[in-house]
Amino acid sequence: MRSKRALLAAIVAFLYLLPVAASAQEITVAAAADLQFVLPEMAARFEKQTGSQVKLVFGSSGNFFQQIQNGAPFDIFFSADIDYAKQLESARLAEPGSLSEYAGGKIVLWLPKDSSFDPHRGLDLLLDPGIKKIAIANPQHAPYGRAAVAALQHQGLYDRVKDKLVLGENISQAASFVVAGSADAGIVALSLALAPSLKDKGKYVEVPGDNYPAIQQAAVILKSSKQKEVAHKFLTYATSASVSDLWKDYGFVVPAPK
Repeated sequence: MRSKRALLAAIVAFLYLLPVAASAQEITVAAAADLQFVLPEMAARFEKQTGSQVKLVFGSSGNFFQQIQNGAPFDIFFSADIDYAKQLESARLAEPGSLSEYAGGKIVLWLPKDSSFDPHRGLDLLLDPGIKKIAIANPQHAPYGRAAVAALQHQGLYDRVKDKLVLGENISQAASFVVAGSADAGIVALSLALAPSLKDKGKYVEVPGDNYPAIQQAAVILKSSKQKEVAHKFLTYATSASVSDLWKDYGFVVPAPK
């Protein structure tokens, strides 16, 4: 009788612990700042379908790259620059075969909604004396910042406007400078200009894609991840055809299937 009670108690304890075990299926994703609006929506859909949890941390790709090299406990890294993902793969810090190109980014010239300037004048507008501060992401560690510099150099403008540049830690901070009035214009990610919380605060025009190197964005699962099964599921979901329209809605270019 006592053994039956013990067995019953063990079964009850096991069933009680099941929700705890399920909630433990959480992954932490280090993601480039241009993904701060599209990825939460994608993660919410994934969580609803699977019951697993996705914790998102946003910042500059270069800073995350350094943190991962120093052992930061992330499960997946969504980089705005495919080269960071490739370097982690070469250094054997990424799960073999997990590197996945998920999207291509675009940059835009972005102005406050109430600005008297017309963004359709293009980057030459930045020479106007009325444009005193121009926000871009720090090109030392932010891919979108490097794209902005490349576009300015392509049009022979960089040396003429470099003293006007205000550097954000990442592309999100650069956009916030424009919203806050700390900058008169910005060169930011199209995904931010289209974001629900920002699209009514500014006006933009796309910078021609041939003015800067392609912004190829890729993700890797980190070799140190303790939740590789969930990480694989989420990365597979994020690069599947079922979410391609979501990427496009936020201004990203979806890579052709391989």
